[in-house]
Amino acid sequence: MKQFHHLYIDGKWVEPSGEETRTLIDPTSEEPWATVTSGAGGDDVDRAVAAAKHAFPSFSTSSIDERVALIDRIIAAYERRDAELSQLIAQEVGVPVSFKAQVTGPAGHMKVARDLIAAYAFDQQLADTIVRREPIGVCALISPWNWPIQTSVIKVIYGIAAGCTMVLKPSDASPASGVALAEVMDEAGVPPGVFNLVIGRGSVVGEALSSHPDVDMVSFTGSTVAGARVGQSAAQTVKRVCLELGGKSANIVLTDGDLEKAARWNIQRGFSNTGQSCHSPSRLLVHESQVEDILPFLEDEIARMRVGDPRDPATTHGPLVHAQQFKSVQNHIDVGLEEGGRLVVGGPGRVDGFDRGFFCRPTVLADVTPEMTLAKEEIFGPVLVVMPYQSEAEALDIANDSIFGLGGYVFSEDRRRGYEFACGLRAGRISFNGANTNSLTPMGGYKQSGIGRSMGVFGLEEYLEVKSIYGFDEEAHALPSL
Repeated sequence: MKQFHHLYIDGKWVEPSGEETRTLIDPTSEEPWATVTSGAGGDDVDRAVAAAKHAFPSFSTSSIDERVALIDRIIAAYERRDAELSQLIAQEVGVPVSFKAQVTGPAGHMKVARDLIAAYAFDQQLADTIVRREPIGVCALISPWNWPIQTSVIKVIYGIAAGCTMVLKPSDASPASGVALAEVMDEAGVPPGVFNLVIGRGSVVGEALSSHPDVDMVSFTGSTVAGARVGQSAAQTVKRVCLELGGKSANIVLTDGDLEKAARWNIQRGFSNTGQSCHSPSRLLVHESQVEDILPFLEDEIARMRVGDPRDPATTHGPLVHAQQFKSVQNHIDVGLEEGGRLVVGGPGRVDGFDRGFFCRPTVLADVTPEMTLAKEEIFGPVLVVMPYQSEAEALDIANDSIFGLGGYVFSEDRRRGYEFACGLRAGRISFNGANTNSLTPMGGYKQSGIGRSMGVFGLEEYLEVKSIYGFDEEAHALPSL
């Protein structure tokens, strides 16, 4: 049994204030594999925030060259451990080692942040005024379990790029990934207090961070319900919040769209990470005359999936993260059938051949209408609903009829038609004909999918304050900058 019983505060591994621990369960075998501290409390948060606050004056005035060099050291330390990290998240949350983006992606995000600050204009001249962007201060970073390394890395690296100091709280379901990232930061020589790690219950540690008077900004990724609580706590001290929350993204296949391409891409994208992705295209909207034509492609693509042990390189899809998530997905499938959904493939229960592990059957339900539960709620598992529409106007209404607005997807052979439809979608990221996203562009959502943006210049600016200094014109170009 591995043990993760320490916090990382002010450049040192330290004991938490409480002695309570809990057991981590391997989602593949359902066997215990590690114990982790759950004894951290408000006193530990105070220690970590105090360390970050103490480090801020020095680190916030570090030069761009110094921060670029630091990020380079973090990248090097991270890349030396990528194989180990793949094995870790396979055991901790069931992510297949074949899903390389989970571990290779973070290094790419770090390189984008490094290159961005090397060229970013922290000072700008407007008339006789210098407009400066300065680090916002101490940041509380609360990350999810479904992308346990990448989401944490994006938060941390843009905070460092901006000159902020921080306290990271990993998800209760993926604390070992947070420990691994802290080890990377320690190996890279991040100055004491710049990065701190506190492990503990969200209701205790997360609440204490969100409401802490010395925290200047909170970046949270997780459910909309939890995000609302973070926002309420942060409002007590009027701190900035950046929230990436739930999604119920629609993939709309216009009548001239390639049905086979749209279907296969929807399964590949929507069921990757076992469907546990906030941007997952979990609603497939197809013209009523084409529904029966697209279903065989969905079935065939699911048949190509290889469900199994996530540590096996041949596995494409692993288990759900834990028993609670498995039960939730099963309940959603049951509700979908009870409300009149037509089972196309999959259904309740484990994948055939597995008597242990949280292996949910990849499921497609057709004949789903907007008022059904599965058309509204985020399922967070390998479940797709196929919804018919009669006109493009109706398709747009169905797609936008959601409290969420994180992602959207459009398939059409007519680029102008597809672009005009994409412009009508009320969501933060839209992909046309399965185009890949990239780490230069902002990520975030409309409506109850969140506030603010991460990644790229938009993500950097979440960690910066804006200051106007009047009375400087000709000499402005000669003044020192960050």
